[in-house]
Amino acid sequence: MPNGTGPDKKTTDSSSVQQTGSVQIKIGDYGLRGEALSPMETLAQSVSTIAPTSTPAATIPLVAALAGNGTWLAYLLAMIAILLVAWCISRFARYSASPGSLYTYAAMILPPWLSAVAAWSLLLAYIATGSSVIGGFYHYANLLFVDVIGHGFSGAVLALIVTGVSVWIAWRDVKISARLMLWIEALSLLVILVVVALVLARHGLPVDPGQLHLTAMTGGGLRLGLVLALFSFVGFESATTLGAEARNPLKTIPRVVIESAVIAGLFFIVSAYSEVLGFHVAGQDLGTSEAPMHVLAGVAHVPALGILIDVGAAVSLFAGTLGCITAAARVLLLMAHNGLAHGALRTTHARNETPTFAVLATGFAAVLPVAVLAYRGSSGLDVYGWMGSLATYGFIVTYALVCAALPRYLRDHGAFRPGAQIIPWLAFVAMLSALVGNLYPVPEGPYGKLPYLYLVYLTAGLLWFFWQGRKASKA
Repeated sequence: MPNGTGPDKKTTDSSSVQQTGSVQIKIGDYGLRGEALSPMETLAQSVSTIAPTSTPAATIPLVAALAGNGTWLAYLLAMIAILLVAWCISRFARYSASPGSLYTYAAMILPPWLSAVAAWSLLLAYIATGSSVIGGFYHYANLLFVDVIGHGFSGAVLALIVTGVSVWIAWRDVKISARLMLWIEALSLLVILVVVALVLARHGLPVDPGQLHLTAMTGGGLRLGLVLALFSFVGFESATTLGAEARNPLKTIPRVVIESAVIAGLFFIVSAYSEVLGFHVAGQDLGTSEAPMHVLAGVAHVPALGILIDVGAAVSLFAGTLGCITAAARVLLLMAHNGLAHGALRTTHARNETPTFAVLATGFAAVLPVAVLAYRGSSGLDVYGWMGSLATYGFIVTYALVCAALPRYLRDHGAFRPGAQIIPWLAFVAMLSALVGNLYPVPEGPYGKLPYLYLVYLTAGLLWFFWQGRKASKA
């Protein structure tokens, strides 16, 4: 692979080889900083991309509007489905590590055109999730500005600022990025858990008969709520994009994938149960609340923590922006190495050892729709919902393809056991069901246009793939 043209840029395809049992695993470094990240820093990548602090503030109320007293059950079922997918991803991660993560796993087994579907879907998923959390950031940032100085600022300007800072950190140093994300999420989660604990402690035994008996919950509401609950988890696998940068990736990454799903799932279930309980006590409707954590902090008799949670949510959404750009840039880097994107995008910085142009490209792609929507007057929560739903299509399709590819992959590596295909196909069916739940009944308003937007994007990606293949065959 040729070197870059400038003194601070390089493109490399050097690699190291690790031995696991009787299988050799080739790990390309692609010009990235090899084995730079500790297990905790690797975990921070997945946790920050999930942006768990935003779920109690923004997503759980949406699920509650559909599932009502079954909100906690929707999150429990979503956690089970995600753990099935996490098991499949962790099996791949035991034998392979690269910046392309799920795209790499699919490419090793599936036909080239299906691996291209996985690549473009995963790239969209990370970029659209980045757009979603940018929208959430300017919503919560303006809530804080109104509380402190009495007025907000342009959502478009705030979106550009948070993305610019995230791009700079992602370009500057992957270790700084990981450590910052780790501390931000840890502190934000701690504050929310304090409020949740106080709500449960101040009302005796945390028993809510309405929730335990699923009073007034409907099957249709639970199904739709489950689809939304799945969005809270997406990105849990993003540590796999650090395969060239994590220490001992073939052990660290499989463990981190499972840990991030479990940590997020337990946090979401407890938060969902406590929020619904708190709103029952307050006599308010969680499904229509614009500031649920303020209400919950009032129920816990610590109203000051409501503002602190808003601060934590804004900062967590900043960490989510950083995590999504970090993950998307590495997927795009590998796509460029494999001919699915322009060759310039495989360039890495010689000193920082980060994917220079891929970071810039993914940051620009994430902020552009948000800036346009914000300029046109769309609320941050609307942008959060729209772009998050678009991202869900990409994640669900990629998860399903990876799960379908696992049985043959295990067989090829001599690791197939009787019954090993049961979990992959259960996970595949769960993702397929989630996809159908996103499409039927047809969502109203802008949400109904998102499937077509995803299909147009995917068609463009496949046309590029076939055109590149035709050029290569003529060369």
